[in-house]
Amino acid sequence: MTIEMRDALLEARIRKQLQATDSSSVEEVLLRLLETQEEQDRWLLENREAINAKIRRGIDQLERGEGIPEDQLDGYLAKLKAQPE
Repeated sequence: MTIEMRDALLEARIRKQLQATDSSSVEEVLLRLLETQEEQDRWLLENREAINAKIRRGIDQLERGEGIPEDQLDGYLAKLKAQPE
């Protein structure tokens, strides 16, 4: 199979990945990218129900007025990030 790239920016991105991952070929870069995408797709499919439940819970909270006002959001997120896990 021969793949022709007409988009110079796409070719540059692939070359950047080639160097960043120390891959030996474009085929190896594409294989790694496909494997990563497939794993992400599998994870999303396996966790779809839990993700949707969290989204629904968040929407319900917003509808009850439990959201964080926009002007307080940055401070709230900074506080969350500062908490130890």
